[in-house]
Amino acid sequence: MKRALIIGAAGFVGSYLIDHIQKHCVWSIVVTKMPQETMECPGVDICDLDILAPEAIERLLEEQRPDYIFHLAAQSSVAVSWKNPGLTVDVNVKGSLNVLDAVRKLDYKPRVLLIGSGEEYGHVRENEVPVQEDNVLRPGNIYAATKACQNMIGAIYAQAYGMDVMMVRAFNHVGPNQSPIFVVADFCKQTAEIEAGLKEPVIKVGNLSARRDFSDVRDVVRAYVELMEKGKAGETYNVGSGNAVEIRKILDMILCRSKKEIRVEVEPSRMRPVDVPVIEADISKLKTCTGWEQKITLEETIQDTLEYWRQKLKE
Repeated sequence: MKRALIIGAAGFVGSYLIDHIQKHCVWSIVVTKMPQETMECPGVDICDLDILAPEAIERLLEEQRPDYIFHLAAQSSVAVSWKNPGLTVDVNVKGSLNVLDAVRKLDYKPRVLLIGSGEEYGHVRENEVPVQEDNVLRPGNIYAATKACQNMIGAIYAQAYGMDVMMVRAFNHVGPNQSPIFVVADFCKQTAEIEAGLKEPVIKVGNLSARRDFSDVRDVVRAYVELMEKGKAGETYNVGSGNAVEIRKILDMILCRSKKEIRVEVEPSRMRPVDVPVIEADISKLKTCTGWEQKITLEETIQDTLEYWRQKLKE
């Protein structure tokens, strides 16, 4: 039986990836979390791991000897990266390097999937949309720069050491249980709070004109597993919907599902120092490699996310 290791499984994506593997793959699963995090997951081995501790990673890999490694651990918020660039560099660059170096020292070659971001492309020009994997990278924020660095290091390790490493640039993925530091969860949470009478009927927003490529997290983890099974070492794959949507449209879709009248107010503190106008994925490489197709519509995702926050506020 193949053994999958998910590094950084306590986050938003981890639970969905675990669920997908348990339902669709005949793999055993071991996951890592930070010591201060809590996880309950039947049928899964759970280990504490700090990816800034190289020796701990080496010990874990020697003990578990996974066939597949999904590297999810990251500081994944653009907003947080502006406030704490040092932490973002440590986790996303140094942490990933520690993982790759630990894998390099093994006496066998597991497959490794490094999760990057569509933010790496940064300031995409009009004639470059939708953006392909070989496009020039022009990161527009600290988080994007660290993920671009991770991608380059992964490609170098694959080529220089003959390692079975693949890279993903995942565009905005959303769904129930996502932290409200991300825009769709934020809007849905604010709406649910207003419906529950917990706040005044005003949604605070940042830049609504930016266009982003949104996918349901359940579709995204399915792409990760497909790439783990079928992807080519040293290659980078876009994972997204292939369709950019204006943030304003996302907000409108949420407001039209609201049970109360809601006003919208721009809050200066929610505006980023630099915001890229359009990020949209060309996903033809992913489709050609795996046959993956998007299954869950944005409307379904928003409905599920809004309902998640409605139920959570009742707890």
